[in-house]
Order: sequence, then C-alpha cells, then structure tokens
Amino acid sequence: MSIPWLASRRTRGVLPGNPACSGCPHNIGLKVLGRVVGDRAILVVPAGCTSIIAGYWPREGLEFPLLHVPFASAAAVASGVRAALDVGGRDDAIVVVWSGDGGAADIGFATLSGAATRNEDILVIVSDNEAYMNTGVQASGTTMWKALTTTSPVLGKTEERKDIALLTLMHKVPYVATASIGYPSDLAEKIRRASEIKGFKLIHLHSPCPPGWRFDSDKTVLVAKLAVETGAWILWEYDRGNFKISPPSTPYRDKSRRKPLTEYIKLQGRLAHLTEEDIREIERRIDENWNLILRLEEYYASHVKA
Repeated sequence: MSIPWLASRRTRGVLPGNPACSGCPHNIGLKVLGRVVGDRAILVVPAGCTSIIAGYWPREGLEFPLLHVPFASAAAVASGVRAALDVGGRDDAIVVVWSGDGGAADIGFATLSGAATRNEDILVIVSDNEAYMNTGVQASGTTMWKALTTTSPVLGKTEERKDIALLTLMHKVPYVATASIGYPSDLAEKIRRASEIKGFKLIHLHSPCPPGWRFDSDKTVLVAKLAVETGAWILWEYDRGNFKISPPSTPYRDKSRRKPLTEYIKLQGRLAHLTEEDIREIERRIDENWNLILRLEEYYASHVKA
C-alpha cells in the first residue's frame, strides 16, 4: 500500500543498532511515528523500555528530540513543553508522550488524566506490552487476565485488565483510538489524523513483547495480527463525536469469522498454563468487550450526531 505523505518525511525515528530486544514492538511503532511526524515530534518518555532503546551517550538509538522523565510525570511535563512551544510560536511542533502501560495506565495515570481533563494539546501513544518489561516482567494494570508474570508466576494474574482507551474516552477529549503494531498503515493514518487535531489525543497501541510474553522474536507481528484476527484486540477510533470500528468493514464484527482464540494463545508461553475452562472464560470476556464496543459505535452514530 502506497501512502504518499509518508515519503515526504525525512526523519526515520529509529536508528540501526539500538539497544532494543530482538523483535521489539516499540521499534516498529517508533518507526511509524518517525515516518509520519518525525520531523515535527518532540518526545516525552517516562521510565520504561524506550528509556533504554533511546541509547546512552555518546551513542543514540532514536532520531527524535527527547526528554526522559520519571514514571508519574510524563503528561505534566508534556503539558509544560507544549506551553513553552506556544509562547515561542512553535505551532508546527507536535508534543508526543511515548509511554508504556505503567507510565500511562498505572503510575502515570494521574497526570495523564489531568492533562486530558485540561484538554492539553498533546498526543499520548501508549505502547502497551502488558507488563513492566524493563524491570522484570511484573504485572501491570493492562496485563491480561491469567497471564503469567514474575508477580503472578503460578496461576497468572487474577485481576481484569484496565482499558486505558475507554477510560480516556470518558474524559470527553477530541481523539482516542486503539492500534496495533501488526497494522502499521492503520497506525500511521491514526497518528496523522491525531496530529492534525488541537487538544488531547491518545492512541492505545498493542505491542506484543517476545521475552515478556515468551514467544520467538520473529513472531512479533504474527502475534499482533492474531490478537486482532481472534477478536482479542479491537481496533477502533473516536474522532470528535464519530466512533467507529477500524475499518468499519472489518469481518471480525462477526464472531464466526474470527480465527480460533487458541491460535493466539498457543504462541505465548505466558498463557501455556491455561485450562480449557480458562480459555472459555477469556472468550466470554472477548465477546463482552465486542458487545460494548459495538454498542458504543451504535450510540455515537444514533445519538451524538443527531
């Protein structure tokens, strides 16, 4: 698929030989970001894997202006950067919080919620690998139910995952979307649209992690695609009152057209302990989530625009 406006961007975003793990999903997402808005982006990065990927002096792994900040402060720092740029007349710059799940859904949620409430003109991209991978694969708020981590090592996580995209949507901000590193063109289009909107924007990016999820490093994109194809990860977009599943013609609205969930599960060592009963329960939760998203699409189509 040819996307003409990608070719006009000079910045690559990700430099070769950076310290990322083999098969790292963050590299994929950062490459897409660099191709779309790289020459305009200023990154604010809370503690996490990307803190390492960025490299250390005198070498560097990313081709962005970048601020490293503590876990809890990313959205607040980004708000200050945006204010300084506005004073300086830099309307062309795009302030991007590039965060993991801990820096957005857990430790950093308070400042993220505050920035969303104030409708700060920043773009938050949550590259969600569903655990604190950089510090030892501890469970986070977005870790899926029953997944093995170093803090849930025997039976798996007992709590349901937190949906940071829907939580942000309820802040009544202008733009929220989900995306996947398995679908880079969809991600690129969503970054492009978000970058053209004034106000708070968030993209929740599904980023399967080979060492943390325990699959071979050449399977990152395959696992990401299977999450969508089995219905476990739903691609959707909210743009100033318009809520739609991505794309609207996706066959996965129909449960009978999705791939068996076991195809997604069997590739992940973190889920190797699941029983048939566990799998049925996960399928039930997936169906419940689809029903919610379909109802939201119907609601916004029939009420908000009316």
